[in-house]
Amino acid sequence: MGEVIEKTIKFVTTIRTLSEKPLVEGVYPMREWTCQVLMDDAQGNEITPPFIEKVIFKLHPTFTNPNKTVKKPPFKIIEEGWGEFEMHIALHYTDGGGSQTIAHDLNFQSGDRYEKPQKLTFKNPKPNLLRALQGVAPVAAKTEYDQGTPKNKRSADGTEKKSKKRRVVDIDKLADGLQKLGEDDLVQIVQIVNDGKTDDMYVRNDLEEGEFHIDLHTLSDQLLIDMQRFVDSVQR
Repeated sequence: MGEVIEKTIKFVTTIRTLSEKPLVEGVYPMREWTCQVLMDDAQGNEITPPFIEKVIFKLHPTFTNPNKTVKKPPFKIIEEGWGEFEMHIALHYTDGGGSQTIAHDLNFQSGDRYEKPQKLTFKNPKPNLLRALQGVAPVAAKTEYDQGTPKNKRSADGTEKKSKKRRVVDIDKLADGLQKLGEDDLVQIVQIVNDGKTDDMYVRNDLEEGEFHIDLHTLSDQLLIDMQRFVDSVQR
């Protein structure tokens, strides 16, 4: 059957009447309008869909250069005009995941701001696209601190800090094994971490930078064991 993932994005349109400009044909007011591709995260905050790498807004042919290509966030255009029309928005997905063109109605009867939700369906996405859809990215394993501070860092008086308690898993060996995993295996590791993490563990998902950070020394023994077992199974 394969894997099927559904996501809902939205086209957000804002409209502002340019009262300082003369009426077109003495009747139609000029307006400034914007159209942007967004989605809501789990907390209800509007974000740029992390699985989209390019958007082409295809406007009415009377526009100068009617095909507006936006290659990086925010996926947004700002235009001026007096007429309503149906535009077509081409979404291009990451990792060569294909594209999809969706119709969007620009109208001036829906208020100063209106949204059009759009459900997207992805079947058997490639690894990079799958990670973006899941809201994760390649694992960046840190040895002890988020900034990569060596484990034997000395204090200001030149004495070595006390080592942490002996762990059931060789942290350095696990970190080395994580770095050697392929893309599909990293997705599984991220899932293992997310399933077993608690609030006192350092696990950070940085969507903007495209990184998934973990501090192995903050993870529980059981989670380390689960991760090491998976790494060992892959490397056999």
